[in-house]
Amino acid sequence: MKNRSDQGVSAIEFALVLPLLLILVFGIIEFSFLLFDKAVITNASREGARAGIVYSTDGENPIQVSDDTIRAVVRDYVNDDGGSSSLISLGSAGPQTLQDGDIAITRADPDGDGVEDLTVRVTYTYTFLLFPNMAALVGGNFQLLTVPLIGETLMRME
Repeated sequence: MKNRSDQGVSAIEFALVLPLLLILVFGIIEFSFLLFDKAVITNASREGARAGIVYSTDGENPIQVSDDTIRAVVRDYVNDDGGSSSLISLGSAGPQTLQDGDIAITRADPDGDGVEDLTVRVTYTYTFLLFPNMAALVGGNFQLLTVPLIGETLMRME
């Protein structure tokens, strides 16, 4: 049996707990977007390295795959089907694309055995999508929060 003085207590408790629950739920969603984008750029670097380690031949001489071809493979992976980007933007920042400076390709022979290693490094700056918008709802002024994401793959030339 409730006293008249206890009426409305649950509504006040809910009002106190709701912002914390929303921050937790939206934090989980934001973190999952970040992990998804990290997986996309890591897989893109792997696909670029896989395309770059195979020599082609003109009949006698082996020919290395060019850096531009490797960059095109990475971009094609990120921009699946040639149109929409696999990176999550929710339409707030427009489609996310990679520039030439975001894709670094390094060929090296560290142990001197004549077999080169190919490293493809993809750098992407993740911009938080939900927290700045949530802060704007309550009158806050968050600057765009960003986190650099790096996907790197090292493979030996075949």
